[in-house]
Amino acid sequence: MTTMEDTEVLFEARGSAGLIMLNRPKALNALNLSMVRAIDARLRAWADAPRIDCVVIRGAGEKAFCAGGDIRQLREWGLAGDKQAEAFYREEYQLNALIKHYPKPYVALVDGIVMGGGVGVSLHGSHRFVGERTLFAMPETGIGFFPDVGATFALPRLPGSLGTYLALTGARLGPADLHWCGVATHSVAGASFDHIIDDLAAGAGIDETGAHHPRAAGEPTLPGLMPAIDRCFGAGSVKDVLARLAREKDASATWATETAAGLRSKSPLSLGIAFRQMQVGGHEDFNECMRIEYRIASRILGRGDFFEGVRALLVDKDNKPRWRHPSAEAVDDAEIDLYFAPLGEAELTFPNA
Repeated sequence: MTTMEDTEVLFEARGSAGLIMLNRPKALNALNLSMVRAIDARLRAWADAPRIDCVVIRGAGEKAFCAGGDIRQLREWGLAGDKQAEAFYREEYQLNALIKHYPKPYVALVDGIVMGGGVGVSLHGSHRFVGERTLFAMPETGIGFFPDVGATFALPRLPGSLGTYLALTGARLGPADLHWCGVATHSVAGASFDHIIDDLAAGAGIDETGAHHPRAAGEPTLPGLMPAIDRCFGAGSVKDVLARLAREKDASATWATETAAGLRSKSPLSLGIAFRQMQVGGHEDFNECMRIEYRIASRILGRGDFFEGVRALLVDKDNKPRWRHPSAEAVDDAEIDLYFAPLGEAELTFPNA
């Protein structure tokens, strides 16, 4: 057995499994640039290692698998004009693509919070095990950003209009709903994770291993909500979504009112960007979706609502962001177009695995 020294991300070759441990529990295992680079390098090495049959990733501590990228650091870089901000998104998206196309099984063991960048290093692997404490969300519209790390590809492929609902609202899902909609391939008790790793290291089959461990308790709530989600979020624009929510009656009226109020608190520009992502992502392959996301990220660092959203949430903590637009109705299609335009020579590229 070989291990790295104690760092922000740990690697171990145990039997036939390559293990990755995100090791910043006090920061909810948030990703930074050095972690992204370390994971990328190790995955490339293990892709060609004969003794490694699969890769397993998990998070240290009990609170989170990974709560996202280190957005406070990204804001500081962006405000200073430091190119490390663009480098982070470029290399993170390249890592997401490496995971999506990885030549060996890639198993994410997820328990606790999984948001943003944590979704990017788990969702695109071949197998996603979720424990009973899992709390999944893509809450980026609330900080003036957009659902990235491959959400442009993954969310439009969820049932009905669920992807648009998740992208715009940042709604949180638990393990039963994640398994129901296909974000998770297995729902198990988090206490089983150590045993699952031992089984995989010993060469057991992944699906066979999952079947041998207790399933997480709980029933999905999404099936009962999907008719209302499809009615409202199957609209042709953010403005139409809000109008449809206002017309909901009877059993879904309270949900619709609360959902509309939540949307009104988000960045109007980010809502427009996220809605467009859901429209185009279902028709593009994964790498093109990542190119689209890099175009948006490159531009939002210069003129979007991201700096203000992080200020309101994490810096001043006043929770009173001053968005660039007063409402979703004030954002027009021509402005959204600017974020999706090609970057020419600066387009995202993908190194060979």
